[in-house]
Amino acid sequence: MVHTRGAVIRNAPGKYEVVDLEVDDPRPGEIEVKMVASGLCHSDDHIATGDIPAGRYPFAGGHEGSGIVTRAGANTKGLAEGDHVVFSFLPSCGHCRWCSSGMQNLCDLGAGLLTGARWGEDSTRLKLASDGTPVGQMCGISTFCETTLVSQDSCVKVPDDVPLEVACLVGCGVGTGWGSAVNAGGVEPGHTTIVMGVGGIGINAVQGAAHAGAGNVIAVDPVALKRDAALRLGATHAVETMEEATEIAHQFTNGQGADQTIITVGVLKPDHVGQAMASIRKAGTVVVTALGDIQSTEPLPVSLADVTLFQKRIQGAMFGMSNPNWDILRQLELYRSGALKLDELVTNTYTLDQVATAYEDMHAGRNVRGVVRY
Repeated sequence: MVHTRGAVIRNAPGKYEVVDLEVDDPRPGEIEVKMVASGLCHSDDHIATGDIPAGRYPFAGGHEGSGIVTRAGANTKGLAEGDHVVFSFLPSCGHCRWCSSGMQNLCDLGAGLLTGARWGEDSTRLKLASDGTPVGQMCGISTFCETTLVSQDSCVKVPDDVPLEVACLVGCGVGTGWGSAVNAGGVEPGHTTIVMGVGGIGINAVQGAAHAGAGNVIAVDPVALKRDAALRLGATHAVETMEEATEIAHQFTNGQGADQTIITVGVLKPDHVGQAMASIRKAGTVVVTALGDIQSTEPLPVSLADVTLFQKRIQGAMFGMSNPNWDILRQLELYRSGALKLDELVTNTYTLDQVATAYEDMHAGRNVRGVVRY
């Protein structure tokens, strides 16, 4: 057993607080990792607000991280002490229907992401040091811990020369945004693409659309800091509202509309889908990547005639339709070649004790992506 510290939510709504924890020894198929960095993704804030309910509390947050293996249990696919790893927030078993057909992002193990326990079990791997209360793990990894214990199914070994301080970002935000444009949106050379919301996910949808050859990449965000970042990282236009973005798209498409609109706002509302549908052309695609209250059944303000008569498509995107065991390494190679920007994504860095402050900064529009560095 190892003693560590981690940021937990005791109940929702609530704020992250740092507590002393005990981490179990690795079991077969598990590895212990000393964290180097963790991205501060909006999904962990959804845990704090209660938009995404956790299976148990206390719940240790964080699902976008990188670190160095300190111990490995038996049967860990060649992972060993000293290896550098990036976590995939979506585990991949490698043999279910979805993994076997090239859709690792939909692996059946994903059903256990919010239970707090290891897949198929009811037991956790973390406990409060004060009284032994079981602590749930976000996505089975909890990157807001100085040391964590994870399944081999959540780990991708990466080259030692890739800086882990920014490699953590490919474990969620980069792949989700990039893939939302390239995979789910099907951006092609010459397309006109709207990206609605340019935070830690949307900024990478901008990068993905630009990389795929979109002639016009229109970033939409009310925060000037994020619009400026979008222009530096591939957007051709950056505006405050969807009305402006739709008008620009019409100018470039003879009034038809964008080829795809990618929704990457911080908190998804039905109206966002309605605005996106109104912005695209016939046979265009709306990619819904953002999350809001996942228990909401509020109807979408979408014309069924638009769907049928104009062949418009609403496409969900989990982790940008990525295959993490391949795409994480591929994106790091793109980073090495200069085709993918990672260093430029990090607006501010924080200590573990500043996690709650970091989310206050995110809500105040002071961050594109914050990163905890251990």
